[in-house]
Amino acid sequence: MTNITPVILCGGSGTRLWPLSRKSFPKQFVPLIGHKSLLQLTLERVASLGQGVVCVASDEHRFLVADAMKAAKVQGQVLLEPVARNTAAAMAIAALSAQPSDLLLFCPSDHHIPDVDAFCQVVQQGAAAARSGAIVTFGIAPTFPSTAYGYIRQGQARSDGAFQVEGFTEKPPQEKVQALLLSGKALWNGGIFLCSAQTLLAALQHHAPDILQACQTAMQQAHQDGVFVRPQAQAFEACRSESIDYAVMEHHQNVAVLPFASAWSDVGSWNAVAELSQADGQGNRVHGQGYALQASNTFVHAPHRPVVALGTQDLLIIDTPDALLVAHSSQVEQVKQVVARLDADQVAQSAQHRKVARPWGTYDSVDVGERHQVKRITVRPGAKLSLQMHHHRAEHWIVVKGTALVTRGGEEILLSENQSTYIPLGVKHRLENPGKTDLELIEVQSGSYLGEDDIVRFEDTYGR
Repeated sequence: MTNITPVILCGGSGTRLWPLSRKSFPKQFVPLIGHKSLLQLTLERVASLGQGVVCVASDEHRFLVADAMKAAKVQGQVLLEPVARNTAAAMAIAALSAQPSDLLLFCPSDHHIPDVDAFCQVVQQGAAAARSGAIVTFGIAPTFPSTAYGYIRQGQARSDGAFQVEGFTEKPPQEKVQALLLSGKALWNGGIFLCSAQTLLAALQHHAPDILQACQTAMQQAHQDGVFVRPQAQAFEACRSESIDYAVMEHHQNVAVLPFASAWSDVGSWNAVAELSQADGQGNRVHGQGYALQASNTFVHAPHRPVVALGTQDLLIIDTPDALLVAHSSQVEQVKQVVARLDADQVAQSAQHRKVARPWGTYDSVDVGERHQVKRITVRPGAKLSLQMHHHRAEHWIVVKGTALVTRGGEEILLSENQSTYIPLGVKHRLENPGKTDLELIEVQSGSYLGEDDIVRFEDTYGR
């Protein structure tokens, strides 16, 4: 079996799955299938191909990626993009961090492929073509005439077991889709590529030398912090944003394809999410505490509270603690525009969840009012918040589970369940979990301004 290094591309905001997926917590990190995220499932799927993985992600999401790698029991490194510059730049920095002869498998982090063995088998089949200098892509056998996917036009068989790519067609109109499918040689473009690092770098040098140059400069000045590798920010920001399809694939000659006939989904809409679960006799699909009564073809996602769909047809109902989406199944492609409208209106829920992930754990804003805010804070074992102070608010902390080590001014206080402390405005403080189980506490903030930017950090384990 050929040793292959998986490179997982973890970018993307996932706005089409709002309100569950948001900019601060995109769909690849959301537990969607069997209490696992799509990123964790992707990491588990590719784990057997090589000795380690490489993830390319935004700096903002670095600890979410690290958590997924830990949950999937894989090791590797995480390349942190200072800004999003699309897949060409993401793949370039991964190739620059590898040995020239390394075979790299570039995979999106947010696809669902349930048959792991079939996937690994077809990847291994592409190794010969990749070693010979081709960029190998894997085309998904179409199951219906979709206008939401790009297509790969499959050509003649090659001597290395793959097929030559005749060309790519980007999200064609309905009449062209029919012609493509009737040809019998059209495959969905799943955005999965296998090639050596030197092959990709040579292709970028030929077709997009400016992208390669910017990434080379950024990686020459990169610095490493544990598993995290940070390209130099200014050089990377100077790189133009372009997909690998437009930058390289549509112009490159030596591109091969292997068909993949097993189940695949890009989980690109709420209809796609609904189709991942079994429907009842009326076509209803229900998750969590949902009910579909006298309804048909209705999807209810209700993990937090009872949600009842009564007498509905062709609806998608997605409930979260702070936002609700009710959409007709024919309108799911418009969700992205809905998020843009909410963002323009400065609605915080367009990008942020009520429950926010942090490197040390999470906080959940359970109540907000004039001059007060109540949060439920969870701190992982051994983790600690920054040493900080606030100009505009005081805080009360009540421990409800576990043990808290509190720094308050010049003193340290150890608190257990049902004990509390008070942090006056302007006093340096820090919260730490010295125990082996999660620390949970209720924080009551009071003051004239309660924004998250009212934090002055003096020391921080996580480099913020």
